[in-house]
Amino acid sequence: MTTLVIGAGPAGLAAVRSLKQADLPVKCVEKNADVGGQWLYGAAPSAVYASTHLISSKRTTAYADFPMPEDWPAYPGHERVLEYFKSFAKHFDLYPSIRFNTEVSKIEQRDGSWRATFDDGTADDYESVIFANGHLSDPLMPKIPGDFSGKLMHAKDYKTADIFEGKRVLVVGMGNTGCDIVVDAIHRARQVLWSVRGGNHFVPKFLAGKPADEGNHRPKRFIIPKRLRSMLHEPILRFLVGPPERFGLPKPEHRLYDKTPIVNSLVLQHLGQGDVTLRKPIKEFRGDTVVFTDGQEDQVDLVLLATGYEITFPFLEDLTELNWHPEKGAPRLYLNIFPSRPNGLYVAGLLEGAGVGWPGRALQTDLIAAYIKAQKESPDTIADFRDKIAAYHTRPVAKDRGEHGIFVDFLQYKRDLQKAIASLSVASPAL
Repeated sequence: MTTLVIGAGPAGLAAVRSLKQADLPVKCVEKNADVGGQWLYGAAPSAVYASTHLISSKRTTAYADFPMPEDWPAYPGHERVLEYFKSFAKHFDLYPSIRFNTEVSKIEQRDGSWRATFDDGTADDYESVIFANGHLSDPLMPKIPGDFSGKLMHAKDYKTADIFEGKRVLVVGMGNTGCDIVVDAIHRARQVLWSVRGGNHFVPKFLAGKPADEGNHRPKRFIIPKRLRSMLHEPILRFLVGPPERFGLPKPEHRLYDKTPIVNSLVLQHLGQGDVTLRKPIKEFRGDTVVFTDGQEDQVDLVLLATGYEITFPFLEDLTELNWHPEKGAPRLYLNIFPSRPNGLYVAGLLEGAGVGWPGRALQTDLIAAYIKAQKESPDTIADFRDKIAAYHTRPVAKDRGEHGIFVDFLQYKRDLQKAIASLSVASPAL
């Protein structure tokens, strides 16, 4: 029987390619009109805004066997990224396997297979299903007491900076998106306030004129443990970029490689120039007034919440099939892929951690393809692999895996995926 891939973004395209290369039957459904997932600017599920660029360089982000053009900039904008995905799909002949403008309404187990019902009322049965639907589509809206009389919106709905023209703007959140939007707003708004809670590390995009992340991706025989790597690199960053607290930001309480860092030096420059004013977390709304936890009050026209996203699988009624952890708002999966029970469900692309890029997602889907193939051809190999999955699910959750428990150390994670592929006797693609 066939494997169904849900979503034709970076992970979904990798999944279709991996299964095709393993000579496994595959079909993909995509709710949008073309490939690209989040990078399909203007599509309803997309959180991409006009100024979006890669925060990791093209050489570390692109699929290992399909580099971006040499004449492209080191950090391409969303238009080029979408062009890249379309070229990837054409090069590997993926389009014939993808059914566009089709959304999955329900996935339910039936007679040892999975029945997928689509929004047009049709349904088909599949041996297995790969969830590559992404996790940046359902905004996380914090509950803030009081009522705000101005415009309140989430970053998911932000597209262009013209909405800030002449307004008093408050941006909430200190992820890469929040920093980008602060910089966008500065050039159009009358006043920009920035509400931050916790601290983070800042890394530059360039060092000595070259993309700063390329050095971390050179082939290594030995991987320095993540904590030691953090201890070595943090002082260097604080020297090159400056301690965040010198700009008025909170001091990071986590190690450098325990959370995705901020790749945005411009926002620090604007802080240093006084173009943006920092504020504490919001306590409550009072009409057009925002009250902060330190008692400061400001009149604001627009509040933009860059507060992240919820992880959802709206088509799957029984989330226990994915080992759902309500306290994390996410599933717990071996290698961020495999639930504890061999039920034919797999997840691709559900991870956090700068540096994984699309090569990491392609390794995920190569592993899924290797696993599905080994199920048919090598029961003993699968039994050994299932023992590893079972052992993982008996261990306590690691404390350094982020808010949702899906954060990975990009160097070790890619190495772990390569070893897992090798253990299933399927050759890894050239890296």
